[in-house]
Amino acid sequence: MAACGFRAAGSEQAWLEAAHTFIQETLCPTGQETSAQLTELVIDAVKTVWLSKGRNQGFSLPLSYSFVSVQDLRSHQRLPCCSHLSWSSSEYKAWAQEAGPEGVPLPRERLLFLGTLTDLSGDLEQECRNGSLYVKDNSGVLGCELIDLDLCWVGHLFLFPSWSYLPPARWNSSGEGHLELWGAPVPVFPLTVSPGPVTPIPVLYPDNASRLLRHRSKLKVMKPNLAGKLVHLSALVNSQKKSYFVLSLSHSSPADYSVPIIVQVPAQLVWHKALWPGRAYVLTELRVSKIRGHPYCVWTTSPSSRLLPLEPECVQELELEEPLLETDPRPLPRPSNSQDRKGQKGLVRDSRLLSYMGTVTCVLNEPAGLYELDGQLGLCLAYQQLRGLRQVLRPGVSLELQDVHLLQSVGGGTKRPVLASCLRGAVLLRGFSRRKPETRLSRQAHGASLYEQLVWERQLGLPLYLWTAKALEELAGKLCPHVLRHHQFLQYSSPRSPSLGLQLLAPTLDALAPADSPVRNPHKEILGEPHHCPLQKYTRLQIPCTFPALDALKEEAQRRAWATFDPKTLVPLPEASHLTSCQLNYRLAWSWLCLLPSAFHPAQVLLGVLVASSRKGCLQLRDQSGSLPCLLLARHSQPLTDPRLIGHLVWAEKFQLVVERDVRSNFPSWKELSMAGFIQKQQARVYVQFFLDDALIIPVPRPFLRSATSSGTSQTEPTHPEGPHMGQSRLFLLSHKEALMKRNFCAPPGASPEVPQATLSFHVSGSWLGGTQKKEGSGWGPPEPQVDENKDQKILLIFMGSSVRWFEFLHPGQVYRLMAPGPSEPALFEEGGLSCTSQRPLELAGCVSCLTVQDEWTLEPESSQDIPDVLGVPKALPESSLTDLLSGNLTNSLVSFSAEILSRTLCPASLWLKPGSTGALRECVKLTVALETADCEFPPHLDIYIEDPHLPPPLGLLPRARVYFTQLEKRVSRSHNVYCCFRASTYVQVLSFPPETTTSAPLPHVYLAELLQGGRAPFQATASCHIVSVFSLHLLWVCTHCTSLCPQGRCTRQGTSCPAQTSVSQASIRILVEDGTAEAVVTCRNHHVAAALGLCPSEWTSLLEFVRVPGRVALQFTGPGAQHESSAKMEEPLTLFLRSLCTSLSVLRPIVLSFELEQKSSNILPLEPPRLQRFQCGELPLLTRVNPRLRLSCLSIQEPEPPNSGGAFVSSC
Repeated sequence: MAACGFRAAGSEQAWLEAAHTFIQETLCPTGQETSAQLTELVIDAVKTVWLSKGRNQGFSLPLSYSFVSVQDLRSHQRLPCCSHLSWSSSEYKAWAQEAGPEGVPLPRERLLFLGTLTDLSGDLEQECRNGSLYVKDNSGVLGCELIDLDLCWVGHLFLFPSWSYLPPARWNSSGEGHLELWGAPVPVFPLTVSPGPVTPIPVLYPDNASRLLRHRSKLKVMKPNLAGKLVHLSALVNSQKKSYFVLSLSHSSPADYSVPIIVQVPAQLVWHKALWPGRAYVLTELRVSKIRGHPYCVWTTSPSSRLLPLEPECVQELELEEPLLETDPRPLPRPSNSQDRKGQKGLVRDSRLLSYMGTVTCVLNEPAGLYELDGQLGLCLAYQQLRGLRQVLRPGVSLELQDVHLLQSVGGGTKRPVLASCLRGAVLLRGFSRRKPETRLSRQAHGASLYEQLVWERQLGLPLYLWTAKALEELAGKLCPHVLRHHQFLQYSSPRSPSLGLQLLAPTLDALAPADSPVRNPHKEILGEPHHCPLQKYTRLQIPCTFPALDALKEEAQRRAWATFDPKTLVPLPEASHLTSCQLNYRLAWSWLCLLPSAFHPAQVLLGVLVASSRKGCLQLRDQSGSLPCLLLARHSQPLTDPRLIGHLVWAEKFQLVVERDVRSNFPSWKELSMAGFIQKQQARVYVQFFLDDALIIPVPRPFLRSATSSGTSQTEPTHPEGPHMGQSRLFLLSHKEALMKRNFCAPPGASPEVPQATLSFHVSGSWLGGTQKKEGSGWGPPEPQVDENKDQKILLIFMGSSVRWFEFLHPGQVYRLMAPGPSEPALFEEGGLSCTSQRPLELAGCVSCLTVQDEWTLEPESSQDIPDVLGVPKALPESSLTDLLSGNLTNSLVSFSAEILSRTLCPASLWLKPGSTGALRECVKLTVALETADCEFPPHLDIYIEDPHLPPPLGLLPRARVYFTQLEKRVSRSHNVYCCFRASTYVQVLSFPPETTTSAPLPHVYLAELLQGGRAPFQATASCHIVSVFSLHLLWVCTHCTSLCPQGRCTRQGTSCPAQTSVSQASIRILVEDGTAEAVVTCRNHHVAAALGLCPSEWTSLLEFVRVPGRVALQFTGPGAQHESSAKMEEPLTLFLRSLCTSLSVLRPIVLSFELEQKSSNILPLEPPRLQRFQCGELPLLTRVNPRLRLSCLSIQEPEPPNSGGAFVSSC
């Protein structure tokens, strides 16, 4: 027992020695020895608190507690903590449970903290007083918050029995922690209580104080005292290097006049933390001042003024002279009608002023001053200057809001009502949070100065400010931290250093909030009546735009593409009912959807960093979520040529989001089109295309940029430098670029003996312009002289590996500078061992040497105006003449032309399969284009086929797009039609995107004789004509799988090699029509046959059902009679009916025929010349020259409009 007492005495002695050392170093004035009295008083204060609740476990000293200084907290306390000297463990647990299930309570540390409570931030200068509270000792100063301040505490040494400490965030190395002082501190030295006044204090109440303001002459010799109830307390304002706040006193009745008083003496700013609305106070020795911009005089405090609680027995109302009493106080203007009214830009609403007490439940955006109250209301503190208070605001903090604005239905994406405090109101701390602050992400902590700039300089109203804060948060989430750094993206914007975030939002903000908005006047905002501030009036904001993540945009595009994918729409009835399974599935194999910004609500803005992919050779927009392939044009018919755009931020609100749908299906027939189970595979290619003229290009300073040009996971692409410090370059004129595709290259000497894989690459051919130039300062030196001036300068450049990223920037007719960083090397750009291309490709390209472009080399465009060798080079893209294109001469089989794509389909590549070849059926893409010719009113049509290894096709080959094709291979089919194919030398340049609005022009109405004019005739047209006779009619049912005949609905090959059990009907009819100018043989197929025969849908269906039994009916008409083929007998009723129908007036009638030429405009067969034909006119024989019959394919048949019933003669049927 004695040993335990000895150990306890030893522990107390050690604790006391540590306390003595701490007091000497931390609390004693510098240079003085420890005062025994100070040490004793500190120990007594600690004992008093420790023994106050009788839970000391037999110890007279808190031996488990240690003293801590300000410096110790700053240097060693990295985590939030709290300390409660008089609490037991059970009391702390009960206190911690009130933090709620969603929050983590502040961890408890056993620390003793003492310091002097002061309103000086560092030294004793008056200018350092700004209304904030601090705790200081010899080691430093810490900012603090106190719930209920007694002004007599300021400047005294205290023991703080209950407190919590919030360290600065880890990313903020220059930040300082903050103290929360729970409860009343314990003074170390006894506080001197000032005795009450010997005589009552003469005071003025608000009504008489208002009268005195009218007679300033009476106040020259007196400084009155004002007494009253505190009814209004403004925010603490820091403006023009002066800090102040305004309080308003009134009598007990709310209807009494209130008198504002300005407090601007630095030593009195701390009053703001001691004032409580609803309590009564006396302010002594006031004076009257005139405020610039304010029409009335106001009361202000003087340096000798004091703030005292109002005790009725200690005051006496000052009696005024009789003339002053007769003067009524100046009536205050009444607020304007608060009803909503229609403004120029929508419904203008008035906010409501109220007071509110609530608890913070969520921190929405701390730098922007946005919080959530009680889980139901939004709170915006951006319109006040709350710096110290924001450090303690977190879920669980209780606030009292005085004169706060309530705004409902603000719009802009904010759905809940919002409380916002202007300078007239006050935000008062009424309770600390028990929760541990959440770890803040870097993007949640930067940008406070930028948000202040939006409020104080851009003068944004609350709806627009809330949307801007949300938009900046979205943008930071898109671009930071891997693309840009948060603190740079959200930095304060100045002319020399503009904020990237504000640059991106500038187009929208300039349209919604002009920059010339009036500047806020704090005095007018606080004192003015009626009250006017940025929060007083507002208009509901429609969300201007959103900035979706690129991956989210891509997913939304795919979702919409598949949601709108309907096979019945792509292949509508009745056309689909006559297609076989192969035809049907190929028609569904490819389709596309174009989404414009107007398709999204609200409008979507495209935003990302432009990067060049070394894996695919395409351009991409990139953000944090991923990348999106893009096709860019500088403007119409002008490609992108400047690689220096890599790494720039691209902002586009006008674009086309394209989704190409690729579907693999096995629908047996049209009847199963609604069954999704027959779709075997579906995938989509999503990309965006836009013009740079429609986009905002923002350069990103290189220190800001992070991984802006790396585009692959396995390899890193070099960033494009502003200019190498050392290096050499050479100019070249690009004359031709080949396709980007996988090619085989022979392995260099010493490489691995393994079989090399095909490498993605492309070639360009061109000519060197001068010799090599070396880097000299910020420019390039003169070209080095050539050893052989007569040597041919033609060169073949090979781009492979990472260098394929330059593919989208290289175009024929442009001059580029090829730059190699590093020390100069002789003959670096000469032919050598850098590539192993054989001599044969060089001869085909017309070059004498080749060069492989290295990964670290870069390109820049150069102006060709100052280069004499380029002045004579034509800038127009080379094109083949129409005669060369549509001729059978294959001597020069490579052709170039510009065209508009009319259609794009997927078809089997049967043109390239040799008879008897085996293996899987290959597929190809077929483009039907209309050639652009200046001398032809109706441009001829041409088919272009794309097959492996050029699949998938390049981006942008869409219907209605204008494209330039160069070095396509021209071929002639067995039916004498000219078509073209992609080859390795083919280069494609998109000239313009499909128009955003699709307006289908009606087909021209022509006479049939006009079609005999050759190239001047339209390919498709409409004519009013008469059916003269029927030449042939074929009706049959075929198997949907193998297209064999199906009598009685059963395939003739069923059971042997055909698994199908369904059949479809097919029909064709050849009719002779004339319009008085010429004759034409028209071929109608499938559902157009019903229109030619004049049958309604039900009659046509019944006819086909009769044909199902024999499976086939074929009639050949040779004059007035009809001869049938072997499909049926002449006497059968079906045959007789068809013979009678085809010769009846219901078929031989006037029609309006829409058609296309059966002989394509690309057909090279010469037109049949007119022939002599004999006619008999009575007894006179006539011999005349007759044009050949035209051959047309039916597009539609319509009945002619009935004659005008208002005419003189009306025919009846």
